[in-house]
Amino acid sequence: MSVATLQSEPFPIGGVGVHGAAEVGFVCKQGQTRLDHLYQSDPLRVMFPNPPTGEIANAVLVTTSGGLVGGDKLDIAISAGPGASAMAMAQAAEKVYRSADADSVIDVLLSVEQDSWLEWLPQETILFDGARLARKTTINLEPGGKILAGEILVFGRIASGERFSRGFLREEWNVRRGGKLIWADALHLDGNFKDIFSDPACFAGSTAQATVVYADDNPTNLLDLARSLLDAPVVGLRCATTVVGGVLVVRWLGEDPARLRRAFGEFWTGFRHAAGGLPAALPRLWTI
Repeated sequence: MSVATLQSEPFPIGGVGVHGAAEVGFVCKQGQTRLDHLYQSDPLRVMFPNPPTGEIANAVLVTTSGGLVGGDKLDIAISAGPGASAMAMAQAAEKVYRSADADSVIDVLLSVEQDSWLEWLPQETILFDGARLARKTTINLEPGGKILAGEILVFGRIASGERFSRGFLREEWNVRRGGKLIWADALHLDGNFKDIFSDPACFAGSTAQATVVYADDNPTNLLDLARSLLDAPVVGLRCATTVVGGVLVVRWLGEDPARLRRAFGEFWTGFRHAAGGLPAALPRLWTI
């Protein structure tokens, strides 16, 4: 249960929140990717728009509550069975409102079987000042599988002059290949961290961050391609890519969230085309 002191800023009472879930499983039958499993509970809903000609199967996640307050928990599981090709995305940006004490928790599990392709393309997560978010993304990859996954964080309601300067954030990634952990990473902020965002050795005034993770049997083969897609300089945007532990990782820091989003999308289209032989395009929902 929650109440709102301001129309746009609910906070929890006693840390009690909703627990939503979405499970989507895709399978390949007779050369076509089809839905094999679906479970959903409020406030998560899943839609399946008809993809354009030449595109892969799509699943669109909708948070019907309009955002997360402290105490809310979302469990998301997306899987691609052997030979399947699919993309899961968010309908809109996720808002995480300020919390009096409890964390908002998001657990994402992405499972990629042999010879399958899976894309995880959420939109921005907007952290209100005072928000508390713990999000963990786990990727389970089998030999022959390929995954392209990303996240965008916006540190405050930038257009209204608000900055995410206090609260809690833990953004965690874990990638396993054949059951073995090959890469783990976490961004952890707690308390009052205004100085961290202004420090030139940390965020250097950035208001948004983005991450792309790609893994297959040998992602080093695509490192030069990834770097070429980042070659064009953009004012107020820093980016780099490398391969760590058998995982290709791309990171952006930006002073303008809209500019960062555009750069993220341009990289995504070029990379999915080269790595997966897919159209160099983003879903219509993502580009509106």
